[in-house]
Amino acid sequence: MTPAEQDPDDNGPAQSAGGSVDTRPEGNHAAGQRQFVTFTSGDEVFAVDMTPVKEIIRVPDVVRVPLAPRTLDGLANLRGKVLPIISLRRIFGFPEKPHDDTTRALVIDLGEPLGFVVDRVSSVVGVPQEKIEDAASLQGAVNSELLSGIIKDVGGYPMIMVLDFAKVIAQEFQAIAELSSRNVMGTGALSSNEAPPGEAQDELQLVSFSIADQEYAIKIEDVQEIVQVPATIIRVPHSDSHVLGLMTLRDRLLSLVSLRQMFDLPPEEINEQSRIVVVSLGAASVGIVVDRVNEVLRVALSDLDDLPGLLAREQDGGEIAGMCRLEDGKRLVSIISARNLFRNSAIKEALTTMSAHSAEIESDSAHARDALDEDEQVVVFLLDKEEYGISIENVQEIVRVPETLTRVPQAPAFVEGVINLRGAVLPVIDLRQRLGLARVARSDQQRIMVFLIGGLRTGFIVDSVAEVLKIPKSAIVATPQFSSEQGGLLTRMANLERQKRLVQLLAPADLIAGRDLADLTQMAA
Repeated sequence: MTPAEQDPDDNGPAQSAGGSVDTRPEGNHAAGQRQFVTFTSGDEVFAVDMTPVKEIIRVPDVVRVPLAPRTLDGLANLRGKVLPIISLRRIFGFPEKPHDDTTRALVIDLGEPLGFVVDRVSSVVGVPQEKIEDAASLQGAVNSELLSGIIKDVGGYPMIMVLDFAKVIAQEFQAIAELSSRNVMGTGALSSNEAPPGEAQDELQLVSFSIADQEYAIKIEDVQEIVQVPATIIRVPHSDSHVLGLMTLRDRLLSLVSLRQMFDLPPEEINEQSRIVVVSLGAASVGIVVDRVNEVLRVALSDLDDLPGLLAREQDGGEIAGMCRLEDGKRLVSIISARNLFRNSAIKEALTTMSAHSAEIESDSAHARDALDEDEQVVVFLLDKEEYGISIENVQEIVRVPETLTRVPQAPAFVEGVINLRGAVLPVIDLRQRLGLARVARSDQQRIMVFLIGGLRTGFIVDSVAEVLKIPKSAIVATPQFSSEQGGLLTRMANLERQKRLVQLLAPADLIAGRDLADLTQMAA
């Protein structure tokens, strides 16, 4: 029960939304009294008028927001709504203290709900107006400009400071009011077909993955999404070994097939690097389990070769349509044809199996398919354990980070170096540095995501690429804005309530702009 819901005449104990809190008003709720929630932060005792206090909760897990004020702990999901969590200790400059069983967040709503972390919530007190005094004369550790008054001799405390959260918000997040309004659903969109001036459309874009240390790829337009292997797979009795079973993907059933088994490769247990590549052909979709997803490649048509006729005849359905030669022929990637893949007897059986087990939810599945047009396909990557996303339309390709980046004299300070990407100079920027995060040592998991910004291909190093998700547009909301820099970069986020995930969405066009973009263009030229 929230303080706002507490019946002042109820003599029984009250429970807050986040744990046991005594919210019974002390004294009678007489006419002329105001009710306050009292709490402690540091060594100080505060009160807030109960009107804007919507609930009191335990401090939830948060997603950290780069470039935000240090007083912001992060963003949390509160019953489907994005809730900023703010530290009162940091606002007042008190020493840091780990959260414990008594730590709570006061959810204050002054137009938009905000959660303020306090050390302990004490009670709800009824205060006669004559016991509330002006705070202007107060001298102490707390800025009196953030107070609206002082309560004396109430609730066993000689003095309680009445905090004005409207003033706190104005002081800490005044940049919010300075940000211009924008259409957050359309910020920074770029077409995947856009190419630098003078570049011919003679390339093939592929998603590459590995199975038993062999590399394969599928055209990116045939890949619906890439997801992690779920904890539960529904096993189907009497199915062949290559049909792993069924999984639920956003209220629809998806058949899972092992490419290892299809290609007669040695078996291996599914692990945390395993991924499901959802391949579609028309209305049909199937999930193929691979050992790991590697990169998004752009391959010149001149580097493609047909599969030798003898090998083609050995295939069940002609799944391998050709080969591409990379790194001067040292790296060979087998290209899988989605059309031919669906002719394979294993895929046919998987689709038949799904049909036999999904009749009872056919209407829901049809509804889910109709809703696909309302989804946004996003490449999810990690930075410092937090999830970020980029619309797949904006991702030119994803490549490994080379052992050495070439330093360029007089290059902008934010440029890590350059690499040679098929004969063109690609400036590379550490996205951690761009978002104000700590640097880390290079690792095998890191990737360079290539975006086209203002006609210039630019690479950004990320910690790892996790998956490709289809996110319902209804789940995409505006990111709360706390500073002008953060508000210009992180305008949207995906609130995936069922998965308890918040994915912060970036627009490449906002990563580099103005003079920085001009400097990059000059360097690349």
